[in-house]
Amino acid sequence: MASTKKLVSQLSRSGPHKVLRGDMALVGVPGSVYTPARGTDLPGFAFGHGWMTSAGRYERLLRHLATWGIVAAAPNTERGPLASDAGLAADLDTTLSVISQTRLGTGDITVHPERLAIGGHGFGAAAAVLATHGAAAAVQSIAALFPAPASPNVEVAATATDIPALVLGAPGELDTVSWNPLPMRTWLGDTATLRVLPKGNSRGIVEGRSAADWVLDTGGDKKVQAAVRAVLTGYLLATLTGDKQYRPFTDPEEVLGGIATLDPATVEDDGLDLFSRLLKS
Repeated sequence: MASTKKLVSQLSRSGPHKVLRGDMALVGVPGSVYTPARGTDLPGFAFGHGWMTSAGRYERLLRHLATWGIVAAAPNTERGPLASDAGLAADLDTTLSVISQTRLGTGDITVHPERLAIGGHGFGAAAAVLATHGAAAAVQSIAALFPAPASPNVEVAATATDIPALVLGAPGELDTVSWNPLPMRTWLGDTATLRVLPKGNSRGIVEGRSAADWVLDTGGDKKVQAAVRAVLTGYLLATLTGDKQYRPFTDPEEVLGGIATLDPATVEDDGLDLFSRLLKS
């Protein structure tokens, strides 16, 4: 079995599969799906974009997953300033149903209906957690990447779920007005693991730049993106394929390329609500 450090390095780079891109609008959901060039009973992953961000800003991440044999799809809906987490949650659930019930590519690529995961970034991570509550698809794991506060229903959904979950956070952004990895890990319970990047910020995952980045400060960080690629790919391969070599990615005792686990019980609570933190900042 390869060392954890070597696995992280390998998974930060593209895998062995060539990638095909498809348009989900053909089946009624605006968005894109990325698949290996061939394969049956593959694992599938639905990804929710961040607030005021398009699914296209995560294209390299989704393509990367496909190079490692994972069908990755992202609805490109709920992109405006008044976006609904419930709306995106419904589209994520529909996306999982579409990729697991439809032959993809030229008709010879299929996703196993019991090898499905859901996740997202920021607002999209909150929507992904919300989607697990009463989901039509059989979700096996969750990947909440730098989750952000959303509607109170997200907490209800998180506390009701008991499936494995990865929560990723950044230093100084574990429980703020804009980001809430620490509360999300607490709500999800002991089936969840909170990992924290040693450096970088929660916006670094977003690829490329747009005019809105000057206001929202969402410029990409290649080191953050490489770390996310490795940790997310390993986690999905571990939870969806059962491949033993990827078990370290589900082991909270493992340090993955400097990305260590944070136990919520060791974090001091300042007793402030989000509004008080905003006044304090």
